[in-house]
This record gives sequence, C-alpha cells and structure tokens, in this order.
Amino acid sequence: MSIADVLAGYDLKKLTIGVLGGHSALDVCHGVSQYGFRTVVVAKKGRHLTYQRFKKRVRGERVHGCIDEIITVAEFQDILQPEIQRKLQKMNTIFVHNRYFWVYFDDFSKVENDFAVPIVGSRTLLKLEERDGSARLATGQPFNQYDLLRKAGIRIPKIFKSSKDIDRPVMVKAAEATRSYERAFFVVSSDAEYQNTGVSLEKEGKVASNWREATIEEFVVGAPVNFNFFYSPLTKELELLGTDTRRQTNLDGFLRMTADQQITALKHVPFKMIETGHIACTVKESLLEKAFDLGEKFVKATRELPPELDPSGPTLPSGLRGAGKGMIGPFALQGAVVAEEGKEDIVIFDVSLRIPGSPGIAATPYSGYFYGTSMSTGERLGLEIQSAVEQKRLLEIVT
Repeated sequence: MSIADVLAGYDLKKLTIGVLGGHSALDVCHGVSQYGFRTVVVAKKGRHLTYQRFKKRVRGERVHGCIDEIITVAEFQDILQPEIQRKLQKMNTIFVHNRYFWVYFDDFSKVENDFAVPIVGSRTLLKLEERDGSARLATGQPFNQYDLLRKAGIRIPKIFKSSKDIDRPVMVKAAEATRSYERAFFVVSSDAEYQNTGVSLEKEGKVASNWREATIEEFVVGAPVNFNFFYSPLTKELELLGTDTRRQTNLDGFLRMTADQQITALKHVPFKMIETGHIACTVKESLLEKAFDLGEKFVKATRELPPELDPSGPTLPSGLRGAGKGMIGPFALQGAVVAEEGKEDIVIFDVSLRIPGSPGIAATPYSGYFYGTSMSTGERLGLEIQSAVEQKRLLEIVT
C-alpha cells in the first residue's frame, strides 16, 4: 500500500501528529497543538515517563500539557511492528521524523520501505547525514552530506582522505566507544599526533575501535552558528526560523576556566564534546543574505538529486521516476562564521535533513519578522500541515 493510499483512508478532519519520544518531541507536540491537531508520542519504556508529565489534563478551566496519547514500546524500532503501524493509521497519524529514526534503528531502510505511515519531510534523504566510512558502507550509499554540500556550491571544511596529508589542525569526528551515535571528537595537527592520540583514546575506551574510518576535517576557528530553515513546498519559499549554537559537555565547563586551570583540569578530567542542549543566538543582519543564499542553494541541490537518492518523484509514462520532492519542511545548516582578510564567511560542517533538536530557536526574532510573532519549529510544522489540508495538498509535504 502506498502512502497516497494510506492518506486516502484518513479522516483529514481528525489528524494526529506523531513523533518518537525524544530529540524534539515536545517541540512538535506543543507546536502542532496550537493548530488543533491531536498528538501521539511513541516512547521507549522508561523514557515514556518524561512524556507522561506533559500529557494533557484538565485543571479547572485550563488544559495543561500537549500530548494526547503515549504508545510505549520496548525498543524504538518496535514502531515498525504491524500492530503499532495499524494503531497509528487508525489514529490518522502523520509522523514528524527526527534523528532518533536513524540512531535507534538497526536497518533504516525498513523505515524507508516498510513504515506505512506518512512522514512530513523526506524519508530517504536522512541517511545522507552519515559521514563516516563504516556508516556509509553499511547503508550502501557512498553519497553523503559532504557530497550534497559540494553539489550545492556551499563552502565546507577541507576533508583529508588520509592522515598522512594532515598539514594543519584537524578535527577527527570519531564515534564514542560506548555510544556509537555520539561523537568523540579529537583535534590533532599531524599524522604522528593523529596515530598517537587515536591509539591512546581507544585504549582508554573513549573512542570506538573504528576511529581510523572517521572523517578527518579541517578545524575551523569561528563563531559556531546553526542556521535553522524551513522550506515550504506550498509557497516555494525558504524561511529562516532561527539561529542557535550548541551547548556541549564538558567543553562548556572547560571554557569557563582560565588557561592555567584548563591545563590542570585536563590532567585529571578527560575532554569531551557531547551535545547537551542549545543556546539561542542571533547574527548581524549583514550575514542574513549570505545565510539565505546557502539555504536556497541547498534546497535547489536536494531537488535535483537523481531518483536513486530521492525516489519521491512521480512515476513517468516511461516507467522511470521524475525529479524527487527534495527538501521538505525543517532543516539546518550548521557551521561557523569565520573572519578572513577583512571579511566574514560562513563555513558549513554539518547538516540536519529533518527537524533540528533545538526548541530554543523561537527565542530568536527571525520568524517573528515574517509572521509577526516568533515561531518554534513545531508551530511552523503545525501551520504547514494545516495549510496543506486546507489546500488539499497534503501529499506534497509528506513521503
């Protein structure tokens, strides 16, 4: 059964918006609730307790909470079980996917091919986020976000194919030994330092044994900024919803120390860069046009991908696939603003091909300049889904 067939059986006046219980679930549930949609969270047992705290309840004359229903599963990938899918379909569910769909699934192709629930956004572009050699081979997909950024003509850090070519400070984006989905970055400036540091960190159990397959990327010194965009297929417009920067542990702790304190602390406390949250920030207006230019180039590049990378296009009379839908809804270009020869530039070193896990972007003014009041990503998704239903164009924003 195709997604179009599934949608044909839905009561569009009683849509439910679904999410996995983590990452950006509360942002989505709160946002779409503002537009009258019911919400369902599929949560792993144990983690479901967080979402129970935000389940809707009536207190006096007010409704508290933003979640209508919680489906508890043993593992996140149990959402693929037929009975769970049938339950979601019966609730007229449209899913908003996030990074959890990749991190917690043994085989993401099952989400692409077997998850018979409409997804807002592209269900096939998410795997392009993978950068490491082992992950790319596992998907059978050599084309990744770096290739996409190059195709778009967007500046990225220099990528070193071999440690023997290292001639400047580089960041090795290795995976953690215990949590392979988290990065255990380390910075080196030569092949010898690369080998010594990698071997040492592996022995200490801080990086995974496949660290030699990790991306070796030029270390960019600049002000980190995540540009959080929304592309609407309905209006054909790109919007900048907000900007933020990452909060990382224990990097943030080290940055609060003086240089001599850092040297002392490093003898006893291992340095880590584990993301723990985001901080809303702004950029000066002279950078906005450059940011919009990058976003528009990126959207254009996704819409020009061949069918084997984005099979969401229509079937042509010849039996071949037409151009895919490309980027739909929220995405982020994450990088840094650098100063070079008296001018500033934006270097992008990471991409989110789905909703970024950053609810604080509503604290920045950019969506407010357009809509009159600042919007969270969840609210913007609610508006897009509502508009698509009203215009009878829902198939244009889901895959």
